[in-house]
Amino acid sequence: MLPSRAPAPARRRSTAAVLSTAAACLAAVAAALLGAGLVAHGTGELRIPGAGTATLLRTVLFGALAVHLGALAADALARSLPGRPGTAPRSWTVAASVAGAAAAAGQILRLAHVSDLGLVETYGTREGGLLLLTANGFVLAACCAASSRPALAAAPLALAVGAEALRAHPEAYSPAVGAALTAVHLTAASLWCGGLLQVLRTMRLWRRTGPGAARALLGRYARLAGRLYAALAVTGTCSALRRLPPDVVLTSAYGRTLLAKLVLVALVSALALGARRRLASDAGPAAAHRRARRELVALAAVVLVSAILTVVPDPHWLSTR
Repeated sequence: MLPSRAPAPARRRSTAAVLSTAAACLAAVAAALLGAGLVAHGTGELRIPGAGTATLLRTVLFGALAVHLGALAADALARSLPGRPGTAPRSWTVAASVAGAAAAAGQILRLAHVSDLGLVETYGTREGGLLLLTANGFVLAACCAASSRPALAAAPLALAVGAEALRAHPEAYSPAVGAALTAVHLTAASLWCGGLLQVLRTMRLWRRTGPGAARALLGRYARLAGRLYAALAVTGTCSALRRLPPDVVLTSAYGRTLLAKLVLVALVSALALGARRRLASDAGPAAAHRRARRELVALAAVVLVSAILTVVPDPHWLSTR
């Protein structure tokens, strides 16, 4: 009897997962390339040259930072669990930091192109110098991740966070305050997003050999995420009040993007609360894992919208013109 050529259920699920992931990635790239232009439509604001490319590169940079910082935090949580399984998911930290360095380098090339400057001249500008510092921070983090002491990557990653926070605030009004708020916000967001990714990867590996440890790991992450959420709420509110005049909330690209981000954050909050309630119930770790995966998808959308927020024009000029 000839074997059936129909794919097995597991193979069909795998194919569907690959196709859905590819579709989501294409949608994310399209949103990054077109998002800044769409939210600025009809506002009368100046067009930002290469806004789509900048958004895409900053999305990659933020994602790389989240993957590496989150892995450091989640692995520390996993190591603190007594009786945990001895296995760990394959590390993505080196690849993430290489991608982050490439994204920063890509932004330098974009800056040189739109400014009609050579590379050496671009390094001499404020933004070019900070982007170079960010790229170097990621390169050092990748070297640390590949070494026998990967935890040392926290220092160069902190350098990259600081450089990005300074780059994001060239404005004349209290730039140091804005940079400090952004540094805390970016660190907390990276730990939340990347930490959840690494926790879910670890739980998937432990679900057969240590389901109790997997549940305990998600519980410890949930307590950390609660503190990170508080930091994000405080710094995000302060940044919005500082940067967005109330009279241009609906008529500026920044205001529109911020509203979209707030809607997504509300969705993430609801999903996170549902996952924590499922964890506190008698349901097994698999049910909490499914809820947390939805939270992670929504967090990825927040990262993308946050990248758009860094590209759109400062709304102050629209309010005072």
